[in-house]
Amino acid sequence: MDVTANLAEIQQNIRQACENGNRSPEEITLIGVTKYVTIERTEETINAGVKNLGENRLEGFQEKYEHFKDKAKWHFIGTLQSRKVKDVIDKLEAIHSLDRLSLAKEINKRANKRIDCFVQVNVSGEGSKHGLEPGGVLSFIKEMAAYENIHVVGLMTMAPHSDNETYLRDIFKKLASLRDAVKQEKLAHAPCEFLSMGMSNDYEIAIEEGATHIRVGSKLVGEVRE
Repeated sequence: MDVTANLAEIQQNIRQACENGNRSPEEITLIGVTKYVTIERTEETINAGVKNLGENRLEGFQEKYEHFKDKAKWHFIGTLQSRKVKDVIDKLEAIHSLDRLSLAKEINKRANKRIDCFVQVNVSGEGSKHGLEPGGVLSFIKEMAAYENIHVVGLMTMAPHSDNETYLRDIFKKLASLRDAVKQEKLAHAPCEFLSMGMSNDYEIAIEEGATHIRVGSKLVGEVRE
């Protein structure tokens, strides 16, 4: 399994999806999901040219961060327990899973600077997924004005694993519509410009529907669970 070859294929797919969506590949940030792979595979990923990496467990993140430090920009993409915020907060490029006030309070308390956060939305309504209900997103983001270290840069969702392209597009369209509604509020603490959506099985569709950050694991680093 060659990460460099996989990356070349993904980049070509990104270019094609951007062409389909009348967008520029420069708008897309590829986050390599390394949460279940070894230090060696992570190093191969960095050396291939992927500089944004996604982790979702404290232990895996700490191990890789201690090894690579600033050779990568680190994104926390999984559920972050409030009690673990202090261990990761000043090492991250962004948190993609802000979904409750208790977490916001802890981020605000522990951070030494404004932290870029994506608010996680459970667009599909699946019980197994974390995130706010769509109807509660705007009021939640408005509440974030009280926390000076929270900078809401966008929204994030995880679509169900599905082969139904129409269904997936509907999920992504709904998140984009929510993002647009937040942007219209022109909140200083929440420019909400970005959309973190799309994984290995659906990132091309997500890009066509407006994704700015895609989180790709198995198609890049091998067959791992996303």
